[in-house]
Amino acid sequence: MDLHSLTNTPGARHRRKRLGRGMASGKGKTSGKGHKGQMARKGHKHKLAFEGGQMPLIRRLPKRGFKNPARVEYIGVNLTGLDRFEDGATVDPVALRKAGLANGASDGIKILGRGEITKKLTVKANAFSESAKSKIEAAGGVCEVV
Repeated sequence: MDLHSLTNTPGARHRRKRLGRGMASGKGKTSGKGHKGQMARKGHKHKLAFEGGQMPLIRRLPKRGFKNPARVEYIGVNLTGLDRFEDGATVDPVALRKAGLANGASDGIKILGRGEITKKLTVKANAFSESAKSKIEAAGGVCEVV
């Protein structure tokens, strides 16, 4: 393919409408605006969702659900990710972020129980699932809520 062989997709480009160029043009006299009325006046712009005065669709549809403003949102970290730390290490939120296991903004970090842990770790986090807590303690580690 060369630059001289490039062409537009058929139908992608249109000629502009030439308004007010005589009756024979098809867009003469009122230039496609009809006779009088709001849309025939100069400077008229309509709002994006305006539906001619009827109740807009967004207001006709039922609203569902509730978003709790006081919700606490955690980043979940599974036990499989904790196996990369050395035996006897202290794993806190700073260490988890540095290791790339907990990225993004949140209210805290929650340790989840997927996978197995073989090392004895002191894990500090904002929350623990029951299964994660039992697996860490079974491996000889300690769970501390920060």
